[in-house]
Amino acid sequence: MDRLKVIAITHKTVDLHEIGKFHVSDEEVKEHLHHLKSQMKLDELMYLSTCNRVEFVFVTDEELNSDFSVRFLKTFKKEFSVVEDEILQNQVQLFDGAEAVRHIYNVASSIDSVVVGEREIITQVRNAYENSKKMELTGDLIRILMRTTIETAKKVYTETQIATRPVSVVSLAYKKLKELHVKLDARFLIIGAGQTNNLMAKFLKKHGFKNFTIFNRSLPNAELLAKELNGKAEKLSELQNYKNGFDVILTCTAAAEHIISADLYRSLLNGETDKKIIIDLSVPTDTDPQILQINKVHFIDVAAIQAIANENMAERKKELNAVNVIIDEAIINFTGMQRVRKAELAMSFVPQQVKQIKETAVNEVFAKEIDTMDENAKAVLEKVLAYMEKKYISVPMKMAKEVLLDDTI
Repeated sequence: MDRLKVIAITHKTVDLHEIGKFHVSDEEVKEHLHHLKSQMKLDELMYLSTCNRVEFVFVTDEELNSDFSVRFLKTFKKEFSVVEDEILQNQVQLFDGAEAVRHIYNVASSIDSVVVGEREIITQVRNAYENSKKMELTGDLIRILMRTTIETAKKVYTETQIATRPVSVVSLAYKKLKELHVKLDARFLIIGAGQTNNLMAKFLKKHGFKNFTIFNRSLPNAELLAKELNGKAEKLSELQNYKNGFDVILTCTAAAEHIISADLYRSLLNGETDKKIIIDLSVPTDTDPQILQINKVHFIDVAAIQAIANENMAERKKELNAVNVIIDEAIINFTGMQRVRKAELAMSFVPQQVKQIKETAVNEVFAKEIDTMDENAKAVLEKVLAYMEKKYISVPMKMAKEVLLDDTI
């Protein structure tokens, strides 16, 4: 296990913009990684790249230190300049042995993530391993590590409460909307077609909502979202002319001023008097505060959602002790698995050696004597030899495992 190493460039020590410099395109990553493995004489290699981390998991006899990591990363990407040396030398994180195992378990269990408890990371880790395996970069040690990593992360998510309380703006906004018991045929006006509204719209579609009209400054972007939702697309400038009424407004734009004025809101109502819902995920808000004073509105904004998110995050972090207990146990189990595997590899020559001894005895040493035996006697001899071969193989294998698993040695 001491040969297992990790070099990590993460949000904890490196600016997100700088992390981007360690990403490699899908088209080029295979070439970069095979070059790295060859030049650094690595036995195994795995590459994990997400929006807030780049990690290298590898197997080598080399000592892991600052000089090695700089050489490693400059071999991976020759484009690094002298200006970036400080990042390479001082801001990357280095782990080896049991601490490398713990770090990978922490990553997959999301306790090393920007948002503790987000399940997406377990899929990203699994995909990173599968991709590295397809590129023929990994081997036995990383295979066992990844198997136990996924098992450990799943156990964390099922046996603790670390992922039960939502903390993302989109999931919390949808949860608040669901509490209002909105009918599935409700009319949604979606203002803005950026990432946040796209994510929210996918939530809505997934749960059966189907009446959408999308307004956006860029009509092509509105049309893309409308196609996803089977809705209608309009330019934002046409919002003032909209007369079909609404039940819910979902708005999130990058505007510096209020998009929905009191006059525009009155126009959008088109004479309807029932209580409406506004989900405003913009910062600052797209909604003129005056609207809330003179109209009946269920208002859901980022400020209210963030307060809930902070409470939920605090509750998630209370689960860290329980998570660490699971990870501690998993590291002990991994150590045991490594010793068993070490025994298997150490004794892998035994079956072939026994087989050769048997063949030599039958075909050379006792060949004449065996030729004088009748067919029944030969059959019995073959059974005896097969039995002894099987037992002779199993006894030293069992003894080797017991020796290597004995903590006193």
